[in-house]
Formats: sequence, C-alpha cells, structure tokens
Amino acid sequence: MTTYIEFGDIFNLPHVKNYAHGCNCTGAMGKGIAIQFKGRFPEMYKQYKELCRNETFKIGEVFLFDYGAGYVFNLGTQLTWKTKAELKSVKSALQKMLGIAEELKIKEIALPKIGAGLGGLNWDEVKTAINEISSHFPEIDLFIVENYKPG
Repeated sequence: MTTYIEFGDIFNLPHVKNYAHGCNCTGAMGKGIAIQFKGRFPEMYKQYKELCRNETFKIGEVFLFDYGAGYVFNLGTQLTWKTKAELKSVKSALQKMLGIAEELKIKEIALPKIGAGLGGLNWDEVKTAINEISSHFPEIDLFIVENYKPG
C-alpha cells in the first residue's frame, strides 16, 4: 500500500526505520533532501561517493546501506546533479528497491517524491509509476512525503 503525506519529515514517521531517496550517480549530495541523508548517514555517503568514483553505482540501480536500525535505499534516478531524472530509471530503481525489500522482509519504507523535485520529472507521471510498481508488492507499505519539511 502506498500512503501519500502532503507535508512532513520522512525521518519522523512513527515506526518507519527504512528510507529511500533518488540520487545522482556522480557522488554529489549537496541539495534537497540528499543533504539530510548525507548528514544523518555519513558512512553511507562515504560508500556512495566511492561507488560513484568507481562508476559501480549506475542510473536505474540501487545502493542499499544497512545503518543498523534499518536500511537506506539510494536510488540512481539521474546521471549527474546537473541532469534531470529519467522516468525509466526511477521505475527501474523502484522495482529493484521493492524486490530487495521483499527479500529482506522489509515492511515499510519512507521516501520523498523521487525524481520530481530537483530531478525535474512530472510528479503525476512518477506517482502513476509508483502506484503501478508498488501494486505488485502489497506486503510493503510506502510512505511518500510529497513536501519534505525537516523536523
């Protein structure tokens, strides 16, 4: 099931310890909610930068980080921070994220509206893709904060 939350902080949703966000494949987390992920999970950021430097984190792929209390799904939705996200990459990364979550028996994931903020995609198109893909994983609840507000 997918729940859309108009305003909120994905890190303050009760009982949710798994997070996802769209990111580029060049190692930059300097704008938007990516700054929050970088600050909260410095070891994740270090590994992410290394994967990008080695060109092993690709668009449409997922870099999963286990931070002890849960997981962070880094979704490769855009090639660089200068380019727009690609809908096909968002779909691919979402499909892979939910497959991994199913394998790990993860029941809840919180995320912002991926690809449609700084990524520049049309939110209605992304939302349609999310709803279609997530319908194949009914045991996983997605909590999507449409307008991220820290705190």
